[in-house]
Amino acid sequence: MMGFISIFLTTLIAITTHYSVQCLNELGEENCETLPSEINIIKEEYDELGRLQRTCHGEIAVNKCEGTCNSQVQPSVITPTGFLKECYCCRESFLRERVVTLSHCYDPDGMRLTNEDMHSMDIKLKEPSDCKCFKCGDFSR
Repeated sequence: MMGFISIFLTTLIAITTHYSVQCLNELGEENCETLPSEINIIKEEYDELGRLQRTCHGEIAVNKCEGTCNSQVQPSVITPTGFLKECYCCRESFLRERVVTLSHCYDPDGMRLTNEDMHSMDIKLKEPSDCKCFKCGDFSR
């Protein structure tokens, strides 16, 4: 029986190792990039007593990180699961701050604001200016 378990484990490790290498070869090059996207932003403004003064929104063009990164799983006698996982995720490597204008503003009754100082709102946001593959769960950068 002990011989069967040993052969089974050896076979399992050999199959798993082959599968891991094959997956990496099929993935090929990493493809993590900064892509344009569009988001809808809604911002509410309140007075010092907490009453809603206006609500502004707009469709804003922003960058996002998207793509694939090479990751692998290999057998390990050290880890509790029996596998060592090396996972990489496509994330921002640098953020830039910019000011955008929300051009559709409304009063608490839903009426469009047209007066000069209330018809639009400038807000700051941060967006990726560059993306690359990082080890998953690593927030120390």
